[in-house]
Amino acid sequence: ELLLLVDAAKRASAARVTAVVPYFGYGRQDRKDQPRVSIGAKLVANLIVAAGADRVVSIDFHQHQIQGFFDIPVDHLYAAPVFTKYFREKNLPNLVVVAPDVGSAKMARGFAKRLGATFAIIDKRRPAANVAEVLNVVGEVEGRTCLLTDDMIDTGGTIAQAVQALIDRGADSVYVAATHALLSGEAVARLSAAPLRELVVTNTIQIPDAKRFDRMKVLSVANLLSRAISYIHSNASVSQLFELKERRKRPAKVALA
Repeated sequence: ELLLLVDAAKRASAARVTAVVPYFGYGRQDRKDQPRVSIGAKLVANLIVAAGADRVVSIDFHQHQIQGFFDIPVDHLYAAPVFTKYFREKNLPNLVVVAPDVGSAKMARGFAKRLGATFAIIDKRRPAANVAEVLNVVGEVEGRTCLLTDDMIDTGGTIAQAVQALIDRGADSVYVAATHALLSGEAVARLSAAPLRELVVTNTIQIPDAKRFDRMKVLSVANLLSRAISYIHSNASVSQLFELKERRKRPAKVALA
């Protein structure tokens, strides 16, 4: 449908077409990790460009290098401001932001910086697709409020094991924040059974009522996208959406006579 709409707009003599794709599908197929597999992320990028899009706006790519798959400008937005606003208002005590794996470490550090929290990481091994084995938790989590952050939740296995690992190591409570809620397979059952305090996701993907449960909170990215679109079409900088407002004021310079 996206490709057809882009083509229709171009054939109607649109001066510029911006494709807003909150969740970029096939983002995990960004390389050949085994023989005879396609690089789906690159293929989808080629299709969007071939259809006639002049620009792409998306939120939290699975890998940042996906931006390089497009031959047109890409505005890669982050859902971090939406999450940090929500958790800052909750004023959680003794907060530590936990990365569920090494790949999520950079994202988790950004959350920790914005929330003024400490940082921890879970060292894990994945013996097979969608199967994760938690090995160790690096960082202090005992007696702390933990916030697990990731870009997406698919089958929920990684997050469920991570939550249990933190509780087993003495965490007081565990919150989970993920941008894209795919919730495939037995994800809802796993997350419902996990000892987490709250699962916070965004509406980049429509979540049917059948996949929602009491401890799930869905945040809207509508304001983030609307502001980004406004900045793009007024030729303003999109990066101002993510500048930290709580920067420390630099001391005034004193001129010596």
